[in-house]
This record gives sequence, C-alpha cells and structure tokens, in this order.
Amino acid sequence: MLKLNAHIKKFVMVALILVIVSVGFPSASTSAAGLTGQYQAQPDYPWLENLWARQQATYQRQSNLLSNASTFISKAQALINKASAKGWDTSGIQAALNALSAVIPAVQAAHAPGAAIIASHAGFDASGKVTDRATAIATVESLAQVLRDTRIAMNGTLKALHEAVKAFRQAHPHPAITPAIAPSTSPAT
Repeated sequence: MLKLNAHIKKFVMVALILVIVSVGFPSASTSAAGLTGQYQAQPDYPWLENLWARQQATYQRQSNLLSNASTFISKAQALINKASAKGWDTSGIQAALNALSAVIPAVQAAHAPGAAIIASHAGFDASGKVTDRATAIATVESLAQVLRDTRIAMNGTLKALHEAVKAFRQAHPHPAITPAIAPSTSPAT
C-alpha cells in the first residue's frame, strides 16, 4: 500500500506541475514589421524560447506518465487485490482506479497531436531558437492547447483516486511501527 501511495503522490505532483505550467501561457499575439530590403539582425526572444523549452519538457513528462500508466494501474490493482484478500473494503479505490483506466485512451488521444507540433517546431529552428515570431507564438499556443486538453481529458480522475486512497488510509491506518529493540538509556554513573 505504501508503494501505491508513493506512486500516487508522484503522479499527483506531476499533474499539479502541469496545471501550474499550463496556466502561465501567453494568449496575445503580435505581428512583426517586414524587411525593408536591407539585412536585419534576427531579434532575440529568450522568453519565447524558454517557454517553448518548458512546454516540450512538460509534454515529455506527460508522455512518460502516459507510457507508464498501464504499469501503474496494474500495480495499483495488485495492491487493491491484496487489500481485498484481507477483507478490507476497497470499493472506493477500485471505482476510482476503474475511472482512471477508462479515461487513459481519451487522454492519450488528446496528448497525441503534441508530437506533430513538436516535430514540426514551426517558427523555431532545430535548436529551439525563434526564426519567425508570429509562427512561433502560434506553435506555442497550439502546444499549450494540447497540454490543456490532456489535463482536461483526465477529468479529475487522478485526484479522485488520490482522495479514495486517502479515505482508505484513514479507514485502515498503518499500525504503529515499534522498534524491535527498545532504545537503551545510559546508566547513571
């Protein structure tokens, strides 16, 4: 049960980070002035490049979580089965895990378009530098939408699983661990 709790905590932390990161995306767009025939230095947009890098990292974290979802679900199911064998009521956790399992295909479908957006990296060169500001902003907004859609597709199922595990742990507290050897006290001299 402790392993399940640790996995759930990690999954929840990643989900919270994704929510926090997705809230800060810019939504305004601007247009750049055209060239006048003379050479113009490419402007530097470090904020846009950093945002693009953070979004790619967030997308990769989501991809890793989704690729490990079946393993997580099967391990959680094994722990639920173990608790059920002890005669404990696991219906709340089982229902939450079933709901999570049911939304995984929709989450993967919402997540999939991000791979094409990252592969095309429109407005960015291969190293993540802005080549066309307007296109780069549109690309960042598109990836932000994919990240939002992925979070929305989860439909709160991970939070519901977390709450079910929390309720289960309150109903079945872990027995206090006592040391095998009592702490020794120094004899007074």
